[in-house]
Amino acid sequence: MTDEARRAPSIGEAQARDTSPPPPPPTSPEPHPSPQSQRGLDWFIFFLADVQTGFGPFVAVYLTTQKWTQVEIGLVLSIGGIVGLLGQMPGGAIIDAARRERLVAGFAVAAIGIAALAYAAWPIFPVIAAAATLHAMASCVLGPAIAAISLGLVGPAAIGERLGRNARYASLGNGFAAALMGACGYFLSSRSVFLATFVLVIFTILALARIRDREIDPEQAHGAIVRAKPDPEATSVLHLLRQRPLLIFAGAILLLQLANAAMLPLMAGIVTTRSSQWAPVLIAACIIIPQAIVALTSPSVGRKAQQWGRRPLLLIGFSALAIRGVLFATVTDPYALVAVQIFDGITAAVFGVLVPLIVADIAFGSGHFNLAQGVVGTATGIGASCSNVLAGYVSDHLGHSVAFLGLSAIACVGLCLIAFVMPETKRV
Repeated sequence: MTDEARRAPSIGEAQARDTSPPPPPPTSPEPHPSPQSQRGLDWFIFFLADVQTGFGPFVAVYLTTQKWTQVEIGLVLSIGGIVGLLGQMPGGAIIDAARRERLVAGFAVAAIGIAALAYAAWPIFPVIAAAATLHAMASCVLGPAIAAISLGLVGPAAIGERLGRNARYASLGNGFAAALMGACGYFLSSRSVFLATFVLVIFTILALARIRDREIDPEQAHGAIVRAKPDPEATSVLHLLRQRPLLIFAGAILLLQLANAAMLPLMAGIVTTRSSQWAPVLIAACIIIPQAIVALTSPSVGRKAQQWGRRPLLLIGFSALAIRGVLFATVTDPYALVAVQIFDGITAAVFGVLVPLIVADIAFGSGHFNLAQGVVGTATGIGASCSNVLAGYVSDHLGHSVAFLGLSAIACVGLCLIAFVMPETKRV
């Protein structure tokens, strides 16, 4: 045996002496979605916003023309609202459990199409109540599905800009649909709104089909990461629900909705009282102005969130909401009140992008991104439901100005929560 052979250690000795760290776990390659999939998601969000607009205020108008009482209309709307509130977390859990988010989204859109046909064909209470329930259940799935498809397509590094793009197309869709549905209701009939909604469902499904299923990474879509060894603690649902940033953020969103949801309806009543002739035009402008701002600024919000972090933009969003409440309380000219809606556009642009983005930050690695969205969605529903009741009571007993100042004060509480308690969630 040669000297070299005698000096060479055996395989077992080499393994025993090797103190180098184990190789890192495999990582997913940086996703590069095709332009077809990106544009398909754009148009899916655009047409879905159109479809959802058909189930907005037009429901009350249509059912009124069908000789429904206000009690019956309110009961149907309440059924949809309750189902939508209770279904937020289960909807997110369904998307987390699914391995083909695009297929689940397709079934949900088809369900909304069936609900639209039911509204148009059989405007009797049992059918409309079932259709409202079906629509609410499908909507609980679609919100998480859009976020999951977006995250699965572009990955965590590019999700901020993608969410900004989502908000832009949703805003454009809302504006287009409001004009289309209003024209259908005016020139044809209120029933035609739901027939137009069904037609838009077809376009929504065609746009969804343009997204290539193989380009959606199922692990990234759920907020999971590749691990060398399973980590039951990190992927536990209870561990996620105990995350302090998630609970703080859900509380902040509840305060946001509690302060925000009642502002426009309350202001609409004031505008109608002060300028009844121009009230419809002014209220329409109050809706269009924020949508235009969201469409123009949302991609920039996504980019700034990646550069500055999340908290500075959250502070801007809450500040705009608080200023808006104070101006509504002090400004008397109805046309100036419309201009105040610029601040609504700022708040909507910030939170339209940051809500799913921050949830993605917090749920990173858990595999339960969409369930976490359901937690925040539940907080959104609770805040919005309580806002109108609270503001209406204060307005009736103490006046509009006090109600607006109270809503502004709630926004200031949310601002302090972000400033002093909420941690920065942007991953370095």
